[in-house]
Amino acid sequence: MSLSAAEDDSGSEIHIPADIDWHMLDKSKFFFLGAALFSGVSAALYPVVVLKTRQQVSSTQVSCFKMSFSIMRYEGLRGFYRGFGTSLMGTIPARALYMGALEVTKSSVGTATVSLGFSDTTATALANAAAGLSSAMAAQLVWTPIDVVSQRLMVQGYNDSNSSKNVNPNVNFCRYRNGLDAFRKILYADGPKGLYRGFGISILTYAPSNAVWWASYSVAHKLIWSGIGCSMGKKDESGSIVMGSGFRPDSKALVAVQGLSAAMASGISALITMPLDTIKTRLQVLDREENGVRKPLNVLQTVRNLVQEGGLAACYRGLGPRWASMALSATTMITTYEFLKRLSTKSQEPLTP
Repeated sequence: MSLSAAEDDSGSEIHIPADIDWHMLDKSKFFFLGAALFSGVSAALYPVVVLKTRQQVSSTQVSCFKMSFSIMRYEGLRGFYRGFGTSLMGTIPARALYMGALEVTKSSVGTATVSLGFSDTTATALANAAAGLSSAMAAQLVWTPIDVVSQRLMVQGYNDSNSSKNVNPNVNFCRYRNGLDAFRKILYADGPKGLYRGFGISILTYAPSNAVWWASYSVAHKLIWSGIGCSMGKKDESGSIVMGSGFRPDSKALVAVQGLSAAMASGISALITMPLDTIKTRLQVLDREENGVRKPLNVLQTVRNLVQEGGLAACYRGLGPRWASMALSATTMITTYEFLKRLSTKSQEPLTP
């Protein structure tokens, strides 16, 4: 049996919609609608990001429930949205860079790998991995300063809550009125490098994470459709799978498969890159005191502190919220992303269903 994206009268294929290449998109519509759709997604998932960040900077293990209860009790709903305005403003240009690099790389690498004789599955996985790598690196130029500012705002007020005994003593508790005030104070205290604190580890975290995610997603996507085809088909005398008639999944089936593939890819990516993400968050939020002066931590000091606090287990604090955040974000992102691409397809180049 086979997967097909083209119209065919053969009765042995699953007909899924064709992929949309970069040249088929109306770029202005793609970026405008993308900014609006992904802003909504960011708003829905932001509280989970705040929860993950606070768990990562905590000096002891704190459950998600206890952390959530503490935030709601002492800070209210506003506590779950600290730094959201800053994050949202940075998300728009970062997403534009991300989506542009993703589509251009996927299209060019996909064409190159197919011409080199790779199988369709291998070519797709390689193209998606390369696209995830390049898009993450491009987006970090904008995302790192936004991360530094928004994460400082996320942990602000943490020491005022009942859970202050769990607060890492190295957390920078400089008071910021808003994102602009935080940007100004960080720039004044540390210069431009203060806004790019953790840039190297961010690249090392998000580049492989995106590469692993996109490669895993493409493989999971094909495996799930193959599994569906096998379950619906019948074996002939030679043991081959034969479909009684061409199967065309409806939109609900497409979304379900995309969502399941995204959740599976998120689990793999989160497990592999969680220690790097914890180190990155601590580099961007924590300081050390030297002769009465607070200075940024370096990677070795951060790793040493994590080892002293709990070893490898300390590196996986916040894994639950991070996996949930990645799974929810990825599921909504990929379904929104595919929907966005179909909305943005040039009318003169209609897509074969």
